[in-house]
Amino acid sequence: MRYKFGIIAAALLSATCFANVASAKTFVYCSEGSPEGFDPGLYTAGTTFDAAAHTVYSRLLEFEKGTTKPIPGLAESWEVSKDGKEYTFKLRPGVKFQTTDFFTPTRDLNADDVVFSIERQIKTDNPWHQYVPGTSWEYAAGMGFPELIKSVEKVDDTTVKFTLNRPEAPFLANLAMPFASIVSKEYTDKLAAEGKQAELNQKPVGTGPFTFVGYQQDAVIRYKANKDYWGGAPKIDDLVFAITTDAAVRYQKLKAGECHLMPYPNAADVQSMKSDSNLKVMEQEGLNVAYLAYNTTQAPFDKVEVRKALNKAINKKAIVDAVFQGMATPAKNPLPPTMWSYNDKIEDDTYDLDAAKKMLADAGVKDLSMKVWAMPVSRPYMLNARRAAEIIQDDFAKIGVKVEIVSYEWAEYLDRSKAKDRDGAVMLGWTGDNGDPDNFLDTLLGCEAVGGNNRAQWCNKEFNDLVKKAKVTTDQAERTKLYEEAQVVFKKEAPWATLDHSLSIVPMRKEVTGFVQSPLGDFTFENVDITE
Repeated sequence: MRYKFGIIAAALLSATCFANVASAKTFVYCSEGSPEGFDPGLYTAGTTFDAAAHTVYSRLLEFEKGTTKPIPGLAESWEVSKDGKEYTFKLRPGVKFQTTDFFTPTRDLNADDVVFSIERQIKTDNPWHQYVPGTSWEYAAGMGFPELIKSVEKVDDTTVKFTLNRPEAPFLANLAMPFASIVSKEYTDKLAAEGKQAELNQKPVGTGPFTFVGYQQDAVIRYKANKDYWGGAPKIDDLVFAITTDAAVRYQKLKAGECHLMPYPNAADVQSMKSDSNLKVMEQEGLNVAYLAYNTTQAPFDKVEVRKALNKAINKKAIVDAVFQGMATPAKNPLPPTMWSYNDKIEDDTYDLDAAKKMLADAGVKDLSMKVWAMPVSRPYMLNARRAAEIIQDDFAKIGVKVEIVSYEWAEYLDRSKAKDRDGAVMLGWTGDNGDPDNFLDTLLGCEAVGGNNRAQWCNKEFNDLVKKAKVTTDQAERTKLYEEAQVVFKKEAPWATLDHSLSIVPMRKEVTGFVQSPLGDFTFENVDITE
């Protein structure tokens, strides 16, 4: 089946099929979904980060390719005070913002851009704090940045100082995350003067490896190489995100040479991919977890006994077998096993339908009807949410619980699932963004994340105190103990049904070189090339 790119000309199509058109190299990525927007600070989805943060933007620190180690990015060096409350960054000189059809910069990156990029997310009186109606700075808020950061100051054009209200062990890693991308204050000033603030989320300008060209909704995103990229010009000339939500269709395009690389293949197709001499497949353990989040503020899910009963009714092995064909393992903790501080001593809830029925009866619950939300897109932690939801639906029926499976378009799904009065249980998951346990335990389950990333709406003081204490502790052994204790509390209270941890599988054409698989699940293309 041929995919019609719409706004892409026939010449570009032939280029994507590896013909050499005017010596230009065009790399086509068959992405799994549409971005929510192009301002990474407003969102938390990996689909959006791949389309905006990792193409157009850069950050003060970056993660070394293939690792979770923070290394210099827009900041070439930094100093930390002895009390851990002051971070002074020296900016890399001569960093250029991208020139586009809609903006031509007149200066290089400076401290004003950094101050603006952070303050707009943490200061409610900043004129850009609510520039997109209905959105919020979900990641910054969920990680407590408004309370953590006392000030962000311009020392001089190339020096920025962050002053914190308390020490924060993962602070440097946090600044390497997509939401902390640095935007151009000069560009935002231009938009504000023209009354076009919303265009920042539609026409991005950054210092990253690719310059935004255009977006046709739900179809294609086009970029060109940023030849002035501070990290060195990309080897390819053009980058195309061909949005293809069906994994089977993505595979057909890959085989036909209509794209060079795809994410999240159907498990049933992986062996065939490995046997295809025109393809190669990368794989590694994913830093991820899939879960079913109960709304713990709504009856009867406000009762831990009910949540535990439902957890005991879910056959997680059946989900792993059906959805992943063994390329995943059942999850017992909210942290993946590859994460330091993972508590392997915890015992998982046993699959026991009789015990689940009795627990519901003892809790006074009968004739329960509920909704289970199923994601409309493939994610590394859940390749087929609808199939997983159907298995859960059958499991719950065996204990007398009637399930209606619901779904929405991806951006709407993410937005609706944050509502504090949301009904039922929502299926979601997480791939770590910085290699720190805080990025799972506090970001997804902390009290400050309620109404945002904390889809369970669960605020437990014992758990929250443990993860907050771990944040301000610099000794990793002590942090490990605190996180292990927090996982015990989580398991006892069961705000989620933990479902699986999956392998990360990335198939691509054999002609692709330079792609580095990320433990954080990112798809970045500044180093890729296409060889004959």
